[in-house]
Amino acid sequence: MNHFPEAWGRPRDDVYGAYNGAHLASGMPNQHTQSPIVTGTSVVGIKFKDGVVIAADNLASYGSLARFTDVKRLHRFNSKSVLGFGGDVSDMQYLDRLLTSLDIRENYHSADDAALSAKNLHTYLSKVMYKRRSDFNPLWNHILVAGLDTEEKPFLASVDLLGTTFSSPSLATGYGAHLAQPIMRKLVPDEEAAARLGKEEAIQAIKDCMKVLFYRDARSMDRYSIAVITKEGVDLNEDVKLENQSWAFADRIRGYGTQVN
Repeated sequence: MNHFPEAWGRPRDDVYGAYNGAHLASGMPNQHTQSPIVTGTSVVGIKFKDGVVIAADNLASYGSLARFTDVKRLHRFNSKSVLGFGGDVSDMQYLDRLLTSLDIRENYHSADDAALSAKNLHTYLSKVMYKRRSDFNPLWNHILVAGLDTEEKPFLASVDLLGTTFSSPSLATGYGAHLAQPIMRKLVPDEEAAARLGKEEAIQAIKDCMKVLFYRDARSMDRYSIAVITKEGVDLNEDVKLENQSWAFADRIRGYGTQVN
């Protein structure tokens, strides 16, 4: 008896002859991922005078289903860099393995004072993302790289699935580019304003952004990770809960609950 799955439901070869599987062969070219399935939403980051603050919530959505509620999308690379991943979670895991192997190689072959800076890491990722895009097999992520550059100055930049790079005093991916950026740009419209901004003000701005995103983004949740990168190192907290939530404004929105005309 043939127990292989490909034989299930087929006529017996000894009665009807050998099965012709030629029609199962595909004449189409190889295909790659056309759209991500399990995804993370916004990542937000802002510079201040001594470093960078970056945050992302811990939700990974399966389409529109809030499926995984403990996915950490901030990854510490070394004492100078943190990456925030938006987009496909499986591609994030691939990049995490890639960067882990890079970190191991750098630790073996480099001196302690020659660790990769956030700027070096951003350049490396831009090449990886552009190469995959050129192969028509992109990594479906939008990444923020936060940390210190080679001169120990605050560094914040992004790279997307096309290999496009961008740097600014404040950055956000996904829905945050529409809802969080206005909040941060009001605080740091340029590099001079970022150079005057204090640490506590930057952290509070990020917390305000995460609260607005929880209220307005259906793919977000109220638990998030936040990292502060300074010359002293990386302070990463991966289980922060939104404080002082209030839905009092909701009854003034048409379409919420029972409406009386």
